[in-house]
Amino acid sequence: MTLPYPHFADLSDIATNFQNVGLSTGFTVQQFIAQIVAVTILFLVMYNFAWKKVLVILEERRKAIEQSLKNADKIKQELADAEATRLSIIQKANEQATKIIADAEKSAAVVGERRTQDAARQAEDIIKSAHEAAVLDRNRLMAELKSQIGALVIQTTEKVAGKVLTPADQARLNDETLRNVEARNN
Repeated sequence: MTLPYPHFADLSDIATNFQNVGLSTGFTVQQFIAQIVAVTILFLVMYNFAWKKVLVILEERRKAIEQSLKNADKIKQELADAEATRLSIIQKANEQATKIIADAEKSAAVVGERRTQDAARQAEDIIKSAHEAAVLDRNRLMAELKSQIGALVIQTTEKVAGKVLTPADQARLNDETLRNVEARNN
């Protein structure tokens, strides 16, 4: 099986058609070449005076961006290190605070125990003083009571006996009365 080849027009027909199109649009080969030369000159001037400077600026910008990215990575790493250090410091501070609180609680317990002991000692001293004062008051009252009882016994005896007692009789009666009173109190 054979494939049909497309039908090509003669090259002369193409050249004639090209000339007709060129004449109708105002195209000439001289103008075309002049435009190619102008565009080439414009390209060379733009390349030398503008494009090189733009390339240098773009290269500097690329390097600045690259450096900024490196700095950003470095800053991120420093920030992570600072955060780790901060967390470590906070943890150490918490541990120290816990230790200080525990020490304070122990100190408070010791101080509280001392104060309790001091208060107990003071209470014992107060009780002892009160007991001593009570004993002294009792002894004073007993002595006063003894002298009043002795005087009453003597007066009663004088009235009952009808005679005045001698100092020796009074002393003997006082002694007997005091022995009897003491025997009853004990």
